[in-house]
Amino acid sequence: MRKFLLFSIISSVIFFISCKNDRANNENIYIGGKIINPNTNYVIISKGQKPVDTVQLNENNEFGKYLPKLDAGIYTFQHNPENQIVYLEPGDSIIVWVNTYDFDQSLNFSGRGSEESSFLLDLFLRNRANNNLVLDYYKIKPEKFKKISDSIHQTRMAEFDRKVKDYDLSENFLELAKQSIDYEFYDLRERYTYLIKKYHSDYTDLIPEDFNSYRDSIDFNNKLLQNYYVYTNTIDDYLRTRALEYCIEKHKDRDCYNISNFQNVKRRATLIDSLSNTPSIKNKFLDILLSKAVTMTSNEEDLERVLDFAKSINYANLDEINKLAEIQTNYFIGKSIADFTILDDNGKEMTYKDIIDRKTIVYFWSTNNARRYLWQFKTIQDLREKYPELDFIGINLDIGQHKKWLQVMEENNYDTSNQYQLSNRSFDEHVATKYLYRINFLDKDAVIVKGDEALSTSAEFESKLLEFINN
Repeated sequence: MRKFLLFSIISSVIFFISCKNDRANNENIYIGGKIINPNTNYVIISKGQKPVDTVQLNENNEFGKYLPKLDAGIYTFQHNPENQIVYLEPGDSIIVWVNTYDFDQSLNFSGRGSEESSFLLDLFLRNRANNNLVLDYYKIKPEKFKKISDSIHQTRMAEFDRKVKDYDLSENFLELAKQSIDYEFYDLRERYTYLIKKYHSDYTDLIPEDFNSYRDSIDFNNKLLQNYYVYTNTIDDYLRTRALEYCIEKHKDRDCYNISNFQNVKRRATLIDSLSNTPSIKNKFLDILLSKAVTMTSNEEDLERVLDFAKSINYANLDEINKLAEIQTNYFIGKSIADFTILDDNGKEMTYKDIIDRKTIVYFWSTNNARRYLWQFKTIQDLREKYPELDFIGINLDIGQHKKWLQVMEENNYDTSNQYQLSNRSFDEHVATKYLYRINFLDKDAVIVKGDEALSTSAEFESKLLEFINN
């Protein structure tokens, strides 16, 4: 059936993408295809955070458009709330087929120039399959993990070499693909290093001297990969590990493992500010880190510390962070959110005071971060069983994405009885998702008792739950 659909799509747009113009002689890019079970009536092509074009679906859920004068590189193909990267070069004629019920697994690229996007998609799926690799293996000794990660890297490179022989790939893409494999390897090592130092400090002295030698190869100004998740994940994990290492070395009396506290966030922001002189890369991380610092503040004094630090490093988006700070004043300790509105699974608007009658933990999640929400739900389920004295309420942050929210709940067999979605606010979804890592400890009247915490499986976090229960 799927092959028939692909054939139909290709046939329907053959007029537009006939081979009369080869890739080398055509400056335009054609992208078209079909969305099965669409969530919206359009797709968006963007580069970085900037939309390139919006392409409407027709009555058959098909789309197609020429995109003129685009540089070769990584772009994002987005059908809200899902997205995936594509590689585009002038002369490409790419056909996309996808079923939103299983977006990444069903995604298929065909047509002239599609091999690059297919290669990156395959790498993404393999990388996602290995997401739990470090969690499974971080308890093994460093020397053994070194061999495992070396083997993964060598296998990826061997597969890449075979692709190079089989397909006519551009020099630009060859360099991008090779670097992406390298950065996947760097990230495996970086994540393992962090977990060892946090959970198995007795293994720290066993880490081989050259285990982190790849750090000298990390380019913090890599414009070729700046929009690629493999690269940004590596930088993010590097900053996290280096901040931990610095704290352990310099501040033995401090809680170095709380990655949400201001000192930790400040160290990571200071690092990226000093390591990168490429605004598009530097500001991407500063946006994330400073937003997190703001949303974790619990009082005016803490908020001023964050804003003063942002000014001290000449943060480019100071106006935006100031606006977020204004919103955050509603979420300080002692503030009531009893009258704030949310939606139930039927789309009915209600308030927190309608659903809270005892001590409650409120956590936030987004359908756009599958890796995190899968972990969140498992962690919350464990905590719910261990602490029946507390209610645990999940708030989905994807404003306006009611259908997708319910779809994710159904696909994962999640109980909707303690699940709600954020209703329309004076701010949009982009601002709402900045609260992804915050947890609110609420009393029976929906007053914030604590709000500078992030969900964790640590003993320290559970001790704070016990303290909350007993006070």
